[in-house]
Amino acid sequence: MRKSMFLTPVVTAFDQQGNLDIQANKNIWDHLINGGVDGLVIMGSTGEFFSMTKEQKIQLIDEVLTYTKGRIKVYIGTSCMREDETIELSNYALNSGAEAVMIIGPYYFSLSNESIIEYYDKIAKNINGNIILYNFPDRNSYDLSAEIVLNLLKKHKNIIGYKDTVVEMGHTRKLIREIKKEFPDFIILSGYDENFAHNILSGGDGCIGGLSNLYPELFAEWVKAIDNKDMIEVSRIQEIVDKMMDIYDIGKPFIPVIKKAMILRGLDIKDYSTAPFIQVNEEQTDKIRNIMKEVDLL
Repeated sequence: MRKSMFLTPVVTAFDQQGNLDIQANKNIWDHLINGGVDGLVIMGSTGEFFSMTKEQKIQLIDEVLTYTKGRIKVYIGTSCMREDETIELSNYALNSGAEAVMIIGPYYFSLSNESIIEYYDKIAKNINGNIILYNFPDRNSYDLSAEIVLNLLKKHKNIIGYKDTVVEMGHTRKLIREIKKEFPDFIILSGYDENFAHNILSGGDGCIGGLSNLYPELFAEWVKAIDNKDMIEVSRIQEIVDKMMDIYDIGKPFIPVIKKAMILRGLDIKDYSTAPFIQVNEEQTDKIRNIMKEVDLL
């Protein structure tokens, strides 16, 4: 039986001028590795890939793969609006040692199924390594359905997994049921922390969840509990995670909120983000503190 996994979509540390704060990023990576998560997902949505320059993306790929080499699996988000840039960045990451790349399709306009298939067909043919599909209908206005995924899997062996960032677990459950009948080794991960246990119990493989930036050891314990079939412990941790989910509602977007929570926990980072994201205010900070106290993080 394959081990469950909880991967962290890692926040990216910046300085006040919008440059990468390399030491702060290293502090984050050490915190997550020491906390026991199963892998780092660099430049996912939580990592602010959408507002980083090409030069910053390459710099971050170089830094993380050099610094963490041999200590943890690293997955790189390589989504760009142009397919040629996505292919170029993906091959750079894979040639540099990434475990896989994670790709969301072009966003802004909704796309037909035919357009989605054609896009992923082209990039899969030209990317020299493993690909994880990234489904986030609230952000890119279309859905990677089981029908689309099955069409792609029949043609591309390098498409190995799928992140399903939807609140409704029924959507993920349908993917698991329909895809794993034909491709049992295909990895299907939920995109919201609270759905981890439900995902595994439905036959999936785990989660890529942002709260693990703050409390990685809890999510490592959750993986251990569910793999050991310790449902009392699974339930105990589910209650804690359910309380922590309120962190997502404190600010829009939630990324500066997560960074502030990490600072409150003691990480040596700053809570700067790319424009137009702003730092949290005192009222929001108090709400963060209250949640952290409730789950014994302060």
